[in-house]
Parts: sequence; C-alpha cells; structure tokens
Amino acid sequence: MTSTLIWIAVFLIAVGLYLSWTAGRLDRLHARIDAARAALDAQLLRRASVAQERATSGVLDPAASIVLDEAAHAARQAEEDHREVAESELSQALRAVFGEAGQMEAVHAAPGGPDAAEELAQAVRRVPMARRFHNDAVRAARALRRHRTVRWFRLAGHAPFPLAFEMDDEPPVALADRPTT
Repeated sequence: MTSTLIWIAVFLIAVGLYLSWTAGRLDRLHARIDAARAALDAQLLRRASVAQERATSGVLDPAASIVLDEAAHAARQAEEDHREVAESELSQALRAVFGEAGQMEAVHAAPGGPDAAEELAQAVRRVPMARRFHNDAVRAARALRRHRTVRWFRLAGHAPFPLAFEMDDEPPVALADRPTT
C-alpha cells in the first residue's frame, strides 16, 4: 500500500514538473513573440520614416515623391487591422519608385546621397529579417499550443492565439543588391 502511494506521488510530481516546464516554455515563446513583434514594428517604422524622408527630400521626381510619401504616411498611420496591407503597399511603392536605376542615381547625386541610399537599403533589407524572426516565433508557439496537453490543461491561459505578420516585403532590386558597409 505504501509503495503504491509513493509511486502515485512520484507520478503526480513528474506530471506536475512536465506541466510546469511546458507552461514555462510556452510563456517564454510568448515573450519571444512580443520581443520579435516590437523589433518588427521598429523596423517597419524605420523603413516608413526613411522612405518618407527620401520622398520629401526633393531628390525624386514629383510623381515618385507623391507615391512614396503617401504610401509611407499610410504605413505609419495604419490601424493594426490594416497594417499588413499598408506595409505591403509601401513595399509596392518602393519597388515602383526604386525599380529603375534612375531614381537611385538621383538619390546618389544629391548631397549626402550615398549615405541616404545606404540608410534606405538597410531599412528595406531589415524588414524581411524581422518579419521572419517574428513569424518563426509564432510558428513555434502555435505548434506547442496545438499539443493536447497544452489544450487539456489550458497551459496557455488567456493569451491570444499568436498570429503571423503576412505582408509583401520583397525589396526593390536596386536596394536589395546593395552591399552593406
């Protein structure tokens, strides 16, 4: 009788340790998602700010400036529900404006142009990386939350189900191929 109670206690302790470890892992994944989302938001804001600076600098032709400025402004002001669409539209505007080498040459020819072009290229290149880190964290948390144990014991608590950030983040060819300095 005593040995049965000991085995039951050992089993319950082992299950409790496993559940505690799993809940801690899930909590760390949610914290990782929050950090990755903050980094993604920072990169998106930086890209929109740099794009808006280039649009208002007077270096680009007027039509390109208007398109880029409106897309960057819309991306900066977008509500959370429409953010993915606004950021995709900024990516499309960047590809439309900087798809031709002539616009990049105009940026380079302006005073401080090489630095401005490099700043824009870095801002555009960092968005896909930040989005990939965020979506990888979301994918890992979703996989863990799908486990039966997590669902049965409600280890996720009241945390919302993590959502990936899906957007068009393909950079313009003129900015994607620039070497970093």
